[in-house]
Amino acid sequence: MAQAASKTCEICVSAYGSQYCLECEQYFCENCKTFHKRQKVTKNHQFQSSSDIIPEGKSKCKEHNEDVNFVCKTCNLAVCSSCVTGSHTGHAFSKLIDNITQMKTKNTKDLRSKVHEATQNIKTMEEGLKAFDVKVEGVVKTIIEEGTKIKAMVDTCVAQMIASVKDQSRNEKDKLAKIIADIKIDLKEGSDLEKKKYELDKTRNDGKLLQSLQKLTDDIAKLTIKPIPEFPNIQYTAKPVTDNDIKQLFGIFKISGVRTQYTGNREKELPKPKSDYEQDTKPKEEGKYLYRCNRCG
Repeated sequence: MAQAASKTCEICVSAYGSQYCLECEQYFCENCKTFHKRQKVTKNHQFQSSSDIIPEGKSKCKEHNEDVNFVCKTCNLAVCSSCVTGSHTGHAFSKLIDNITQMKTKNTKDLRSKVHEATQNIKTMEEGLKAFDVKVEGVVKTIIEEGTKIKAMVDTCVAQMIASVKDQSRNEKDKLAKIIADIKIDLKEGSDLEKKKYELDKTRNDGKLLQSLQKLTDDIAKLTIKPIPEFPNIQYTAKPVTDNDIKQLFGIFKISGVRTQYTGNREKELPKPKSDYEQDTKPKEEGKYLYRCNRCG
């Protein structure tokens, strides 16, 4: 068993053991490593830098107390040489170090693949988030433009209603003005008759006066004073307007919620905010729940 604290070449026992043979679990200098790789038996041995190695003693077989150097593929167990020719005869085998190397390589590859996938996912999600922000800004801009348009329509409607009120009221005022003018004419005629009466009061009582008084009586009878007309009235009845009535003037926006697939134990169901513009179309099913398996998803 190699000595963990030694960094001296265990072959020439003089030079610095800069290399470590994974199969032999020994430190080698550069020269001894070269000779080691030239031998047929050990030419396929794998080396690593001794600075990266923390060597440990080989595991022992519990049954034979020998070093465990092989893996029984049939039983998926680490075994020794005696096991190979004993209870595991006829099984498929591979070297323990080869299995370890393959698993390390596979783990490294898989881990790098998952890290790369996670990195790409983050990049895609960040880009998606930016795109979503752009869409949100677009919707906000559209809502503002629609609100401005509705405000302009309201202003136009208000102006038209005010103009209509003024036009109709002007017509009614013109009618009243004409009636007042006619009454003024009647009043002038009445004043003229009163003056004539005053002059006749000063005239001598004779037959001519009688004729003049008869004519004055006929003129007074013909004078008619127009009655006061029914005055026009104006009132405005406001319609009750609610927030919902205003919202009905606008379009409808809908945001599809985030839907996750599987994130293991970290998965959480995010509450979906309800919009005033979107009503639930499906009745809630009381007492029914869904669960997710943390292992298989």
